[in-house]
Amino acid sequence: MPKFIIEGGVPLSGEVTPAGNKNAALPLLAATLLTDEPVILHNVPQIRDVATMRALLESLGVDITPVGPRDWRIQAREVRPAALDPDLCRRIRASILLAGPMSARTGYLVLPPPGGDVIGRRRVDTHLLALRALGVQAEYDRLARQFTFRAPQGLRGADILLDEASVTATENALMAAVLARGTTVIRNAASEPHVQELARLLVRMGARIQGIGSNTLHIEGVERLHGAEFTIGPDYLEVVSYIGAAVVTRGSIRVRRAGTRYLSMIRLVFGRLGVVWEEEGDDIVVPREQPLVIEPDLGEAMPEITVMPWPGFPTDLMSIAIVVATQARGAVLFHDWMYPSRMFFTDKLVSMGARIVLCDPHRCIVNGPAQLVGERLVSPDIRAGMSLVLAALAAHGRSEIDNIGQIERGYERVDEKLRALGARIWRVEE
Repeated sequence: MPKFIIEGGVPLSGEVTPAGNKNAALPLLAATLLTDEPVILHNVPQIRDVATMRALLESLGVDITPVGPRDWRIQAREVRPAALDPDLCRRIRASILLAGPMSARTGYLVLPPPGGDVIGRRRVDTHLLALRALGVQAEYDRLARQFTFRAPQGLRGADILLDEASVTATENALMAAVLARGTTVIRNAASEPHVQELARLLVRMGARIQGIGSNTLHIEGVERLHGAEFTIGPDYLEVVSYIGAAVVTRGSIRVRRAGTRYLSMIRLVFGRLGVVWEEEGDDIVVPREQPLVIEPDLGEAMPEITVMPWPGFPTDLMSIAIVVATQARGAVLFHDWMYPSRMFFTDKLVSMGARIVLCDPHRCIVNGPAQLVGERLVSPDIRAGMSLVLAALAAHGRSEIDNIGQIERGYERVDEKLRALGARIWRVEE
């Protein structure tokens, strides 16, 4: 099994360009099932989750041809019903995204339970409720451990109120609704950048969607979609990860083509941790000198950083923010109410010398700054795994991180990019 070996304490410097947004690439790939014409996607990230989604699509009869280093030509000319590989479905949460387009295109799909990160219970109920409103017969067989989606009469428009602003449920409902008869309204819709990118691709394919970027989407169903060409935007989670890496190592870097328009709330929250950066066009420049003093609330009260649906602070950046806080002066409470296991990785930071109190599964208090020391670590999931890389870069001495396959599910060539910035990191096989 591969692992990372990291010698910490080296300030980063240089330039880095983020890969395409993983959380956009996966639904965009699923959306290609909605037409029999070619769709060309540019800036496809070369990561494990994307490779898994490609394998799932190919098992359904989709033809995928690389036409450049990060450019794919995808054509679902003749989609066939298939028994999806349970092992592939277990590898990624995004396998559930096949339900909406397959219900619209063929009216049938048998889907093993989706997998992904182990960060607590992740409901699929919202997906089923939304698809049922559109006319899908969606059932789960506990004994067979599989979902069945049927739409023998086709799909019909509906007024849907999602019981939570789920990103993937919004995407599934949107992909199904564009080929449904009549008008669909999706209320309490998620509006993350990757949801917006999916909607824009669908519009290029001929869909009629209004309200993109808001929490209410209006869709007029069309009879068929056509091919299109689309460029996936930068992964803002990767952008902020490299910003954090520069900050905790007291380095200075430039992030090229960073997608600054999506970073306003993140910049505000990281500013409360004493992190500053400059924007030059669509580039971000992280200066070496950082305040790194936690900004208290009114009356010198301890501040609280809480995750919220977009445009609030995203849950996937909580672990990065926690590591940055270990290097800032002051105390701050972190609260992630979405996932009950998101905070459990903090015990690994404590073993490195961080001063963290885990209040309950959803909250922790960080008191910094703390000098971290190298440690033998195991990556529990994509985001916590990357946060451990940041901690190891900031630490004195040598760290080893096992189970890095989790990190590589979401980060493209992370060790190579960090080495180009001067980090002493190596990927080795045990």
